[in-house]
Amino acid sequence: MMVSKSLLTIRNQEAIWDPIELPGANLACANLEGRELSDANLEGANLRDADLYWVILFRANLSDADLSNALLCGADLKEANLRGAKLTGANLGLSNLGGSTPLQGADLRGADLTGAVLNGAEYDERTQFPEGFRPDASGMILVQSGL
Repeated sequence: MMVSKSLLTIRNQEAIWDPIELPGANLACANLEGRELSDANLEGANLRDADLYWVILFRANLSDADLSNALLCGADLKEANLRGAKLTGANLGLSNLGGSTPLQGADLRGADLTGAVLNGAEYDERTQFPEGFRPDASGMILVQSGL
């Protein structure tokens, strides 16, 4: 079964050869600390309360994923697709979201962005930020939503 094989691949990191395909998967509360998940397809996945501490999600597709209250400290999210992702209450401290990481339509209300690298990350008028956060002061780039 595709899902079982993919979950096994996440657990046994040495077995990873192909990008992980888990769109829409329920990974709530999963402990994926330090895992290599570059290029993974987690579109629409439920990652609520997941432990993603220092996980590598370079170029991963997390569009429309629910990452509410997830621990993402130190995560490499560079060039990850976070369009429409729900990151409410997530801890993104020291995470790397720089480069051209798309955050259009993402919900970051209540997220901890302390020390996060955001220079060059893209947002639009639909992106919601923590109260008092200024994306321009963090080097983020405002882009047209294309709606």
